[in-house]
Amino acid sequence: MSHQPVVVGIDGSPAADVAVKWAAAEAASLGSELHLLYVVAPGHPPADAGHIVNRAVEQARQLQPDLVIDGRLDLGAPSTVLVKASAEAATVVIGSRGLGTMVGALFGSTGLDLVANARCPVVVVRPDLGSLAGTRVLIGYDGSPAADTALDVGLDYAHRHDLDVRVVAAQPAGTGLHHITEDELRTAVHERGGHGAELVQITGHPAEHILRLASDAALIVLGARGRGGFTGMLIGSVSQTVLHHADCPVAVIPAAATGG
Repeated sequence: MSHQPVVVGIDGSPAADVAVKWAAAEAASLGSELHLLYVVAPGHPPADAGHIVNRAVEQARQLQPDLVIDGRLDLGAPSTVLVKASAEAATVVIGSRGLGTMVGALFGSTGLDLVANARCPVVVVRPDLGSLAGTRVLIGYDGSPAADTALDVGLDYAHRHDLDVRVVAAQPAGTGLHHITEDELRTAVHERGGHGAELVQITGHPAEHILRLASDAALIVLGARGRGGFTGMLIGSVSQTVLHHADCPVAVIPAAATGG
C-alpha cells in the first residue's frame, strides 16, 4: 500500500473528468488516497467552484467507493500549486486539455510547466481516451536517470494491472552518441524484474518509433529529458512530441523526480 496520494488536477472540463477516472483507478490499485485539486486565480474564484469540486468527488466515489477521497479548492497558478502538491504525491494526473490551456491546444503551458518541474511522475490523459484499453505498457529507454525511473514506474504499473511490457531504445540516425547496447538494455530491464518484457532496439527518431510501437499501449512511460537533452532544457523534444500525439495516457518522469 502506498502512503502517498494520487493527485489529480480538476477544472470541470471533459479532460479533467477523464483524468479523474484514470486517477481513481490508479489510486485504488496503489491503495492510496485520491486528492482532487481545483486551482483558480486569487480573487477570481468561479461561482461554481464548490460544485465543480463536489461533482468530481462524487464522480470518483461512484467509480471507486472504497477510496479515501479529498477534494479541495486552492488559489494560485495551476502549475505552481500542482508542482507543490507533487512533492508529497505518488503521481500527479492531468488531462491534456483543461487547467487553463487555450482552446485547441492539446497540451498547454500548465502541463509543460508541471512535467518540467514536478517531484513525482506526471500522467497526462487525453480527453478522447474513450473505453479502449491497451494490452501493454511501452517504456522509452535511453540510459538516463529519468529512463531508469521510467523502467521502475512502467514495470510496476504493468505488474499491478497485468499488462505486457515493451521497452524501446531508439537510436537517432547519424550519431553514435548515447547508444544503448543490447546487453545494457537487457541488464537494465532484468535488474528491475522485467524478465518477460519485449526489448526493442531500433534506429531512427525516438518519438516516431515510440508512437508507432504504442498502438496497443495502455500507458507510455518516458523521461522528461533524456541524455541527449540540452542543458537547461527541462522537457525534451521526444517527450513533447509523444505528449502531443499519443493515443493513450503518457507518464513522464521529470528530472526533479530523480533528484536531477
